Amino acid sequence: MIQYKTEQMTVFESALFQTTSAVIETKDCVIVVDPTWLPHEINEIKQHVQEILNHRKLYVFFTHGDFDHVIGYGAFLELNATFIGSKFLKNHPDKEEKVQMIKQFDHDYYIKRSHDIIFPELDIVVTENEQHITLGETSITCYFAKGHTNDGLFMIVDNSIWIAGDYLSDFEYPYIYESVNDYRDTLATARHILAKYQNLTLVPGHGKTTHHRAEIQRRVEMASSYLDELQAAVKEDSKEALDKLNDKLAFPSDFTAQCHQKNVEIMKRELLL
Repeated sequence: MIQYKTEQMTVFESALFQTTSAVIETKDCVIVVDPTWLPHEINEIKQHVQEILNHRKLYVFFTHGDFDHVIGYGAFLELNATFIGSKFLKNHPDKEEKVQMIKQFDHDYYIKRSHDIIFPELDIVVTENEQHITLGETSITCYFAKGHTNDGLFMIVDNSIWIAGDYLSDFEYPYIYESVNDYRDTLATARHILAKYQNLTLVPGHGKTTHHRAEIQRRVEMASSYLDELQAAVKEDSKEALDKLNDKLAFPSDFTAQCHQKNVEIMKRELLL
């Protein structure tokens, strides 16, 4: 379904995990972000792109390599898209594992897709932090965003749209797959972006799009406070405090419990406990 729409951008929201896929229109190009989940949802995004593309150049941007964010790659190969991602995505150590996760998901739910399931091959690779890329008259700036994964990127389009990947959700607390310290660095990057750009529309990978600055700041501080509370609970080895943090997670499930346990394990590792 369409979650958010302006003249410049349409944000699609999947029925699964409130995952977003943004389609951004500029004068000379169309940028699709993480086209995802179910076949009819990817087809809806693809059809929208075909309707608006005209003679503009098509780019597909991947925020990171989690399987739910790269699942739609094959559907856009036939549109002659140019694919953008980080050098860490390009050199992802577990490409085949991600492909197998997609295939397993499809097998579990009897899903058939009309495109091949393959890991993205990139045409434009972001190799430096705060790298500027010019797409015709369209300007994008990419920032490394690590912590959740090692290969994440923030993208700022024309100083006005902030693509955040799996950070700064309105309801998800941090899911840390790689590093707490890196996650804190990414939140510092988020504060830097807020200080540098005054009028931003934030699109998280899961949850609601917002153009309200105070709401973006709230999300940054929510994530930061969670990490502080997690660190304190782990240091104190307080089961009660850790259980309270687990209870804060929206949509409690086996998945969120696993994410909570992973957060605890990584925090212990980095605190050398």
